[in-house]
Amino acid sequence: MHVCDLEYLRNMAIQRVGIIGTGAWGTTFAQVLADAGREVIMWGRSPEVVAQIKSGTNQRYLPGIRLSPRITATMDKAEAVQGVDLIVVVLPTQVIRETLETFRPLIDSQTPVLSLSKGVERESMELVTTVISQAAGVEQYRIAALSGPNLSREIIEKQPTATVVAARDENLGAEIAMACHNPYFRPYVSTDLVGVEVAGATKNVIALAVGAAEGMGWGQNTRTTLITRGLAEMTRMGIALGAHPDTFAGLAGMGDLIATCSSKLSRNFMFGYRLGQGMGIEEATELSLGVVEGAATAGPLVESAHKLGVDMPISEAVSGVINHGEAVVDMGQRLLDRPRKRDGWRIHLV
Repeated sequence: MHVCDLEYLRNMAIQRVGIIGTGAWGTTFAQVLADAGREVIMWGRSPEVVAQIKSGTNQRYLPGIRLSPRITATMDKAEAVQGVDLIVVVLPTQVIRETLETFRPLIDSQTPVLSLSKGVERESMELVTTVISQAAGVEQYRIAALSGPNLSREIIEKQPTATVVAARDENLGAEIAMACHNPYFRPYVSTDLVGVEVAGATKNVIALAVGAAEGMGWGQNTRTTLITRGLAEMTRMGIALGAHPDTFAGLAGMGDLIATCSSKLSRNFMFGYRLGQGMGIEEATELSLGVVEGAATAGPLVESAHKLGVDMPISEAVSGVINHGEAVVDMGQRLLDRPRKRDGWRIHLV
C-alpha cells in the first residue's frame, strides 16, 4: 500500500454511494445510507425493479415500504459506479465474479468497495472479498465487509440493530461506519476481515440445520445445541484461516448466528424448515424469495474445511442433504452418533 493511498483513505468523505444489486438487503442498506444523509444510486438488471425504486418503492422485495427520495436506480453500469465515494456489492455470491468483471473497466482505482454478500464461491472456494478483488481489480486493502444481526425487514422498518464493518485498514472501516450510522443502525468497526466473512458464510449453513430441526418438530434444546456447536465450527474454521477468536463472540459471529437461526424472516432458516417438513430441495427453493446462500455455500465451505483439516460436522450434514441426497431425518442421528468431546471450539476427545 502506498503512502498516498493511505492518505486518501484517511481523508475520505463518503457522500454518494453506488450499490450493485437491488434485492431486499441492498434496498434496505440504501435506506440505511439515505437515513444517514447519503445520496444513493442502485444498479439492477430488472427494468421493473429499477422503475419501482425510481418511483420510491421496491414492491418485489420490500412490499409496502416507501423509500427515501435520496435513493434512485439505474440499469447503466457506468452511472452506478462512476463519481461515487463508495461502491457496495450486494449480490448472490455465485454471480459476483461474472457480474463484477463487466464493471471492472468502469471502477475508479481509488474507490473503496463494501461487501454485503455472505458466502463462499463454489468454484474457487474463496471468500467474497477475495472474489471482489480478483473480479473488479480492486486491491484488498480497499475492500470492507459488513455483517451482523441484520434481518432486512426489521431494519427497513427502522427497528434498532447493530452491525460490524470490517476492513484491513481501520480508517476505511471507520469511514464506512460513519457513512451508514443513523438513529436505528449502529455500526462497530473491526480489522478482522477474514473472521467477519467466515462468520457470515457459516451462519447461513447452520441456520439451515436449525430450520430443518424445527421443521421436524424438535424444540429449543435442539435449536440451542445446534447454534452453540455451530459457533464452535465457525470459530474453528475462522482460526484456521487466520481470524481472531474474539470475533466469533461478537455481533458478526454469535449475534448474526442467533438472528439467522431464530427468525422466520431468514431465508436460510425457512429453507431448512421446509426441508424438515418434508419438502424437496426444488420445492423449497421455489418458495424462497431470493437466493438461499446457505445452500450454495455448504458444499464449498465443507470442501475448504477438509483441505484445512477442520472438523465441521453440522455443515457436513447440511451439505450431505443439499448436495448428496441424504435424508434430513438422518442428519440429527449422524450428529448424535459422533465421538464424545470436551465442550468448546477446540477438539479434545474424551
